[in-house]
Formats: sequence, C-alpha cells, structure tokens
Amino acid sequence: MNKMKKTGLWLGITTLTLSLAVLHFPTWTPKIKGTNPILVLEQVKINGTGHEIMIRGQDLDNPVILYLHGGPGASELPYAKKVQDLLESQFTIVNYDQRASGKSYHFFEDYSNLSADVLVEDALAVTDYITQRLGKKKVILIGHSYGTYIGTLAAHRAPDKYEAYIGIGQMADTQQSEMDGWNYVMEQAQLADNYEDINQLEQIYEPIKQGQAFTPRDIVKRYGGTSRLMDSPDTSFLGMTFSHEYNMLDAIR
Repeated sequence: MNKMKKTGLWLGITTLTLSLAVLHFPTWTPKIKGTNPILVLEQVKINGTGHEIMIRGQDLDNPVILYLHGGPGASELPYAKKVQDLLESQFTIVNYDQRASGKSYHFFEDYSNLSADVLVEDALAVTDYITQRLGKKKVILIGHSYGTYIGTLAAHRAPDKYEAYIGIGQMADTQQSEMDGWNYVMEQAQLADNYEDINQLEQIYEPIKQGQAFTPRDIVKRYGGTSRLMDSPDTSFLGMTFSHEYNMLDAIR
C-alpha cells in the first residue's frame, strides 16, 4: 500500500471515529450550587415509553415546577438552564422531552397513534413520577406555547395534582392568534419595503384565515415577533449539538 493510500485510509478512520464520538458523546447537566441541590439528567420509562427528564434546583425543599415545552416536538431541554438560572434558587425545575421529541424520540418506536391526548396522559404520568420521586404532594405546572394546550388539559383532568398552572404564550383561539401574527408581520414588512415577504404573506393569507396554515415563523422571527424583552436561546442544530444535555444524535432526533 503506497503512502497516499495509507494517508487516505487513516484520514477515513479518523473522520469516522470523530463522527461517531460526536454522535454518541456523553451528555450531562452542569453542577449547581446550593444547600441541598439536585441535578439529574435521566431516561425513565413512563406511560410505556422512555422519557428524558432533567431536574435542577439548589434546594430539594423548594417547591417544584414541571415545565411543558412547546411544539409539538420543540424540545427546550438543551437550553433550559440558560433561562431558568434565577428560578433554580427558589424552585426545583423539572424539564422533560415529550414523547417523540428530542431524547424521548426512539427511532424504531411506533408513533402512529400519537395525539394530544397521549401527551396529556404522559404529562399526568410524569407528574406522578416527579411527586413521588421528590416527595411532594403537588407541583406547579407551567406550559409554553403548545405546552399550554397540554398543560390546561392536564390541569383540567387532575386539578388535585397541581398547586397552580401558569401559561406562557397561552394558546386560546389559535386561528385568531395566527391572523394577529399575520397582520403584525404584514405591517412590519410594508414598513420595511420588503416585497418578497409581502408577496409570501399575501399568498398564504387565505389558508391562514381558514385555519389551515400558520404565519411563517421565519418571517415572524425576522420582525421580532417570537420573543420579547429577552434574547432567544440558540435553537439551531449546532447550538443543540454542543449543549451539555444533547449530542449530535439527540439533535438529529
């Protein structure tokens, strides 16, 4: 074997090794200071499937918050700690990837029967797991975006499990909400003389009005309509891949 072939072989082996290492790199949640802290990142089988759960807090005696991410399928676990650091001093925060999302997605699992009702049942089962594990009678339930839909249904079905419910970006009349979003970004696009966005918004107006489509999220984000009074966390593929809690395989999930 000549020198060029040997170099190519070693380069191929090195590339493959590095790729596998990035794909399967160990994940964890960073240390937390406190009088009686807890930091957990674990896979637990709940309601018939594996759920990835992260628990963080400075004192186990503090009240517990169970947080439901949005989507469907928009895991917030890779950057949750970046926006909850102040809460961790007063509460124990539980985040989990919902069924078929992020680390709770399993490549060969059958998700043909996945529905909002199943996600609500999962949320109730996760609540039971958390209260038992942390020795609490009730928890505070917080939903974000689509998580508010799951959260309100869960709180309605089992109000005795929760101290309180908090909705962030609360879902109510989704069709009207999308129209409000369309009107906002159309006005901003017109003020910016962005005719490409104006044309795209005009084409999708009727489907949105009929409740058959969403206002394009890239356009909403372009005009500052996705977050307020804060910098949005890095939700890109690379941002997730190089977080402590996710590796590349998790980001692909």
